[in-house]
Amino acid sequence: MKEISVGRVEEGQRLDRFLGKCLPNASGGFVHKMLRKKNIKLNGKRAVGSETIQSGDRIQIFFSDETFEKFSSRPSHSNPGEGNKEKPHRRELTGEQIRLRSKVKILFKDDDIVILHKPAGMLSQKSVPKDDSLNDYLLDLCRDMGWLSEESMEHFRPSVANRLDRNTSGIVLCGISTKGLQFLSRILKERDLSKYYLALVAGTVPKSCLIKGYLTKDEKKNKALFSETPREGSVPIETEYHVLAAGDKVTLLKIRLITGKSHQIRAHLAAEGYPILGDPKYGDREINRRMKKKLDISYQLLHAYEIDFDKHYDGLVINDPMPDVFRRVLDFCDVDFS
Repeated sequence: MKEISVGRVEEGQRLDRFLGKCLPNASGGFVHKMLRKKNIKLNGKRAVGSETIQSGDRIQIFFSDETFEKFSSRPSHSNPGEGNKEKPHRRELTGEQIRLRSKVKILFKDDDIVILHKPAGMLSQKSVPKDDSLNDYLLDLCRDMGWLSEESMEHFRPSVANRLDRNTSGIVLCGISTKGLQFLSRILKERDLSKYYLALVAGTVPKSCLIKGYLTKDEKKNKALFSETPREGSVPIETEYHVLAAGDKVTLLKIRLITGKSHQIRAHLAAEGYPILGDPKYGDREINRRMKKKLDISYQLLHAYEIDFDKHYDGLVINDPMPDVFRRVLDFCDVDFS
């Protein structure tokens, strides 16, 4: 018989999903069959799998050592966590990946969530195995800082809860416990928090405004198409922006993301005639060429600047300061922003 203790990090998961992580080589059907036959119990009692596990719960698995080893990727120890376990292999990072990691900052942390600054150029999550991402950085950070043990990370994987485009900088929310990740996923889905961005756009924006429209995603081109009226497959969007500083050539906007669709800010502002500087997909090619030549800017100047948890976390507000590159452009274009 094997007994697994549920820690604080793992609590909040369904029992059957937790068992799927403990027994990764077993099918879901097999796990539920073992529950029905009482070969797996929760706190010494029969369980069906839909129970929500809590810290301190104990799961008894009545398998032979051979059967347990067959379905478990972990070494067999009567008390999980005992024995010497090798640290997971870490692949070598490129110089650019190391440089980007050095720019990541912790903006907030408690037992359940971490809020990080993602630099422009870093992926939120990898798309191919050779990629490095903020999510990979998060996993290494949890190990290096001792926030999570290797044992607990077999049953729960910390993860980013929201994503920014590779070349958008700023705030990313991360869950480092089941409770934290479920909380962040819920409030993001329900739009139960306020998200603000800073953007430097081409042209003089005359006034603050709330703009509405529809986006249709072209999956092949990975590009959002804007329209003022609904089309097949389109979704409604709302973007609110406030003018912080304006000159003859550029305007600094603070943007409230009311809906949160992929590429929404970039496509919406471009459709309004105010493309974000440096944006290779939705921006003005000639303006971008000049910005590249004079200021070496080759990515969109869009920054996830502020998160307001509103009624959650006692109204916690997190700010990620405006990147220096924004200030360089404002100074170059002789726009006063103090």
